[in-house]
Amino acid sequence: MDFIIKRCSNSSSNKKKWVFQVASFFCALVSIAFLSIGLWNSIAKSGNFKHLSLLDCIVKGFIWISFTLSLLLQRNKWIKVVNSIWWGLICVLVSAFNIEILIKEHVIEIFDIVQWVIHFLLLFCSLQNLGYFVSETVQDTSNLSEPLLARKVENNLTGLAHASLLSKLSFSWVNSLLSLGYSKPLALEDIPSLVFEDEAESAYRKFMQAWVSLSRERGKNNTENLVFWSVVRTYSKENILNAFYILMRTIAVVVSPLILYAFVNYSNRTEAELKEGIFIIVSLILSKVVESLSQRHWCFNSRRSGMKMRSALMVAIYQKQLKLSSSARRRHSAGEIVNYIAVDAYRMGEFPWWFHLLWSSVLQIFLSTAVLFGVVGLGALPGLVPLLICGILNVPFAKIIQNCQAQFMIAQDERLRSTSEILNSMKIIKLQSWEDKFKDLVETLRANEFIWLSKAQIMKAYGSFLYWMSPTIVSAVIFLGCVLLHSAPLNAGTIFTVLATLRIMAEPVRMIPEALSVLIQVKVSFDRLNTFMLDEELNNDDAGRDIKKFSVNGNAVEIQDGSFIWHQESLSPTLTNVNLEIKRGQKIAVCGPVGAGKSSLLYSILGEIPKLSGAVKIDGTLAYVSQSSWIQSGTVRDNILFGKPMEKTRYENAIKACALEKDLNDFSHGDLTEIGQRGINMSGGQKQRIQLARAVYNDADIYLLDDPFSAVDAHTASTLFNDCVVTALRQKTVILVTHQVEFLSEVDKILVMEGGKVTQSGNYEDLLTAGTAFEQLVSAHKDAMKELDQNNENRSSENEIIAHTEESQDEWISRKGQLGIQLTQEEEKEIGDAGWKPFWDYISFSRVSFLLFLAILAQSVFVALQTASTFWLALAIEIPKVTSGTLVGVYAVISFISSVFVYLRSYSGAHLGLKASTAFFSSFTKAIFAAPMLFFDSTPVGRILIRASSDLSILDFDIPYSTLFVASVTIEILVTIGIMASVTWQVLIVAIPAMVASKYVQGYYQSSARELIRINGTTKAPVMDYTAETSLGVVNVRAFNMVDRFFKNYLKLVDTDATLFFHSNVTMEWLVLRIEILQNLTVFTAALLLILLPKGYIPTGLIGLSLSYAFALTGAQVFWTRMFCNLSNFIISAERIKQFIHIPAEPSAVVVDNRPPPSWPSKGRIDLQSLEIRYRPNAPLVLKGITCTFNEGDRVGVVGRTGSGKTTLISALFRLVEPASGNILIDGINICSIGLKDLRMKLSIIPQEPTLFKGSIRTNLDPLGLYSDDEIWKALEKCQLKETISSLPGLLDSSVSDEGGNWSLGQRQLFCLGRVILKRSKILVLDEATASIDSATDATLQRVIRQEFAESTVITVAHRVPTVIDSDMVMVLSYGNNENLVRPKIDLRSFDDMYRYVPTSLEFNFVYIGKRSVNLILNSTCINGRCY
Repeated sequence: MDFIIKRCSNSSSNKKKWVFQVASFFCALVSIAFLSIGLWNSIAKSGNFKHLSLLDCIVKGFIWISFTLSLLLQRNKWIKVVNSIWWGLICVLVSAFNIEILIKEHVIEIFDIVQWVIHFLLLFCSLQNLGYFVSETVQDTSNLSEPLLARKVENNLTGLAHASLLSKLSFSWVNSLLSLGYSKPLALEDIPSLVFEDEAESAYRKFMQAWVSLSRERGKNNTENLVFWSVVRTYSKENILNAFYILMRTIAVVVSPLILYAFVNYSNRTEAELKEGIFIIVSLILSKVVESLSQRHWCFNSRRSGMKMRSALMVAIYQKQLKLSSSARRRHSAGEIVNYIAVDAYRMGEFPWWFHLLWSSVLQIFLSTAVLFGVVGLGALPGLVPLLICGILNVPFAKIIQNCQAQFMIAQDERLRSTSEILNSMKIIKLQSWEDKFKDLVETLRANEFIWLSKAQIMKAYGSFLYWMSPTIVSAVIFLGCVLLHSAPLNAGTIFTVLATLRIMAEPVRMIPEALSVLIQVKVSFDRLNTFMLDEELNNDDAGRDIKKFSVNGNAVEIQDGSFIWHQESLSPTLTNVNLEIKRGQKIAVCGPVGAGKSSLLYSILGEIPKLSGAVKIDGTLAYVSQSSWIQSGTVRDNILFGKPMEKTRYENAIKACALEKDLNDFSHGDLTEIGQRGINMSGGQKQRIQLARAVYNDADIYLLDDPFSAVDAHTASTLFNDCVVTALRQKTVILVTHQVEFLSEVDKILVMEGGKVTQSGNYEDLLTAGTAFEQLVSAHKDAMKELDQNNENRSSENEIIAHTEESQDEWISRKGQLGIQLTQEEEKEIGDAGWKPFWDYISFSRVSFLLFLAILAQSVFVALQTASTFWLALAIEIPKVTSGTLVGVYAVISFISSVFVYLRSYSGAHLGLKASTAFFSSFTKAIFAAPMLFFDSTPVGRILIRASSDLSILDFDIPYSTLFVASVTIEILVTIGIMASVTWQVLIVAIPAMVASKYVQGYYQSSARELIRINGTTKAPVMDYTAETSLGVVNVRAFNMVDRFFKNYLKLVDTDATLFFHSNVTMEWLVLRIEILQNLTVFTAALLLILLPKGYIPTGLIGLSLSYAFALTGAQVFWTRMFCNLSNFIISAERIKQFIHIPAEPSAVVVDNRPPPSWPSKGRIDLQSLEIRYRPNAPLVLKGITCTFNEGDRVGVVGRTGSGKTTLISALFRLVEPASGNILIDGINICSIGLKDLRMKLSIIPQEPTLFKGSIRTNLDPLGLYSDDEIWKALEKCQLKETISSLPGLLDSSVSDEGGNWSLGQRQLFCLGRVILKRSKILVLDEATASIDSATDATLQRVIRQEFAESTVITVAHRVPTVIDSDMVMVLSYGNNENLVRPKIDLRSFDDMYRYVPTSLEFNFVYIGKRSVNLILNSTCINGRCY
């Protein structure tokens, strides 16, 4: 291995030595030449070098000898650094001197040019000494000891890794990718991976080294701009090279007017030598080559540098969120963290480009001003006044536009936050029929955003008028200055050199305010990231915990005098005086009322809650099951393994212990079934059991289970407790938070909590006899049962079976769709060349054809007038009768009128974009809110958000201006070639083939670029989804010690996204370089023809006109190519939005011809008639011919195993899914015949997953604003929340954070209960409404529901049998069939009757206890053969 390293190193070193040897050879030749010239002059006393004395030649000869020696003798690092600085400074000085000669004398000696070139070779050597242009084959020798399989496969590396110098200069190393893309549509696996130094991991490590170093140097009190200076320290070296590129490009651009001046002066001479003309041609070629190469490599390398900055910051943000403390997580919601990545970090990708553009634009203006003074002398002085005025006028425009953009960004952030929240809560929005309310909210936020967007776009139209008017005014004033001050003759050379110079000044004048605006936005982003990166982290001592392995005292968990607090501003701690000792292998249960601090106790063990005092000691590894299920997008297997290697026996045992065997057998893909975002296609019970299986498979020492049985039915809870907690985890330490009191007798110790304190501790029998809070907790539901028994004595003893259907089959095959189809499909994208169709679709869909026509017409008139003004100058200077005043006046008038038309063009383009954005946004929003629930089940939220954010931004800003510029520059190019051909028609011989070749090269490029952009459109969303997913489950990630795995996975996602960005940029530069070469051939041909044609054959005015347009041709063609390619890429965003505009809509909200009476439903009777449900066409049935009746005012319980179809039945009642056959009648009206809004507004539901929205308590209870404060307070009192909310300083206006994160799960369910109490519908559905609250609160709430909805039909889906025991009837579902519908409130007189009517699908183990009510039997749960 050492031999290989040495060989690679030697190869790189040899290449470097070869360059240095060539440079030293040329330096030696120059030194010999100087000494020879000095000797010849002293002997011959004559020659062509009379200006060089003997002393000059000797001194210069020795200087070049010193260069030769310095190249050959470089023994240590410091000598290399000194040499590099020396060579670089000399090159800059010589360049400045030669440019001055060119400006003054417009000619330079051949020998001086040779020396100049060698100085650039010395500069190249200095850059190599500093580490640039060195082979990247060997990256990190410290890691070469890693297994070869763990390293990146070299064959799949991007061609840059092993490219030669020439290949790098010409971007030929990307040829293989373009060739592949031309032969077939590219796929993600075809894209080469990045070199090591461009990868996110390398970028992040370098950034963090700088961050740590700066933090250490500055100390804790000086953290201002820490992110910015860390970026500067990390990437300053490579940006020095970028600065050199842009400097060379600026010099080359500024030199071009001088070359034009030299051309015109050459054509004026009657006896000009041909070699002088050839020298001018050579200078033109050299300047264009330098301009082209330097600009292309500046663009590529600045964006490459920006990509590394972006990746480093994205990874740093992600790593920071994995470390954030609980209080910091409240300050930075999941949506905000995603925004830091999607907006702030992504903005860094363009930061280096804009930074270099800013300072180079300022330099270009100064150098151009110097050229003006060199050409026209003091005549340029008056022109500086309007130039300065126009520059000053740009400042308020820039400030207004910047303010508009800043306000636009704020409004966009707010809209996207609300959109994200709405999309994540779409099910409850549809169930409550709140679509119009939230659609109006999004449209209102967009309207506010649109105000600032339209202001910015209209101001840009004014800016374009100023941009085109300023050269007219400045040039006219300069021409008048020349006439008045007699500083220069007003001939073709002067006129067209001034116009060419002003043209190259106009772009910097326009770009400086925009660059400042972008850099101000970057500064804001840096500040936001700085605040985030410096926010509070979990304590470095592992959150104050002492984690050991196998302690001496045998305690697995120990808390001594622990006090903990969530909010530092709170008046009292969350947990106080906690003293806890848990032995290894013990089973501990934690119980207590809602808000007692049970979950907080687990968080204290996990280290997630800030500790005020005391000590926490942990002995062993942890596994955690959260109360609210956290499921990753991916397969069931991925979620269970959770990064651990597959061990088949352990895996199967975990599945069996968590009762997942049946579910996996029924899934269409088994354990490889894809789980949708947030587990959206799984029931609550399935998510909880998958989460539990993840913990069991993890094989930890200590298990923290936060109420894992609340989401499953009673039988499954019993199975899980027996098979999982008691059996599978028999040798483990288990801390179980639960509301199911029936399990408490089986644990070793019970902790009773109340008010943040452990009020009781002991075993079941001891606590029960203590006669305190625990006894009240256990007996709460028994009291409710006694009350029911008394009521049952007065009920009819008639046994009634309402319905019975055939034995069921599996429903979960159909829940996942057809066999072989996963729920979440790969994102759809177009493939191949769609031609102009997407663009015309954009125009026709937006109905902006007239505006496009108006813009093209205005541009045509503008170009015609601009051409007329320059033709006037070219022809009028040859007419003696035309005075200077007339010449300048006519030119100024025509040019000013043309500026009016360019304003009209920009104004039309702005309105085109605004109208198109409005059309697309309104249609997109309407389609999303009208989409069926199946769309949201199968579509990750990230896919929708990307279309609502970045794709919509492209429609707002990029597509309209790209469309405008493509049309405008097309006209300009045609006119330019026409003008050149009118002067020298022979140029068409080269121009036409060059245009054809350009079009071919562009088509060759677009085959690959189109797919790269499309693939890139699908790689950003996973980065954002993964960030949001991690943010929501960060406690689980830390608990399982999976931070490193998640970090590595995120690195891969960032690198995938960066790879597409990288190759999109390099292919663009590849194309532009070749377009420039082809168009420069046309320019060189035109220039050569003008040199070779006989003197006087063409008027000098037309020569100046032709050359001024010719010099602009390359830039125009490149700009058109870039804009056209950008438009082709941008239009993909319109395609992507249209995909979602055309998704099938759910049925109408209102059927005008068939609206139910206002009083409907007056009774609440529900008839199910042969109801069959399937989730997709041709999929197996989920509900299979259910027929039954729920009488008005009945309380109906719906029970059954997890996945038996309970939630599907509720979905059918609300028409979230349409019946395949059969009917649902409410008070005799078929619900499928009326509108969805008419139906859902008349029904009430408390969903399985309680949902709150960011806002206030009032807006969450009454989103539509229909109720008074008094009514709201009464509802809060009834749902047991009044006392809690009364203690808050904001009362009803107290804040609710994202997704109700500042309220417990139980409290969130109580909020949902408050909503339905306010609404008071005739039909109420409770879908596991009390799953996360304790039995005592449950009993109280059931009593409240009985009182408040005494005359309503109440359908209760429950896993707790006590919750449905007082129902008038119980429907038992078994895999889509109605197994039984029985009257439970019957005093059954015999065991046979009891066995007959108790649903066998619940599989309880009954013990005959004589003539007891079925209430008590159904209230029983059996553990290890014993019933409680």
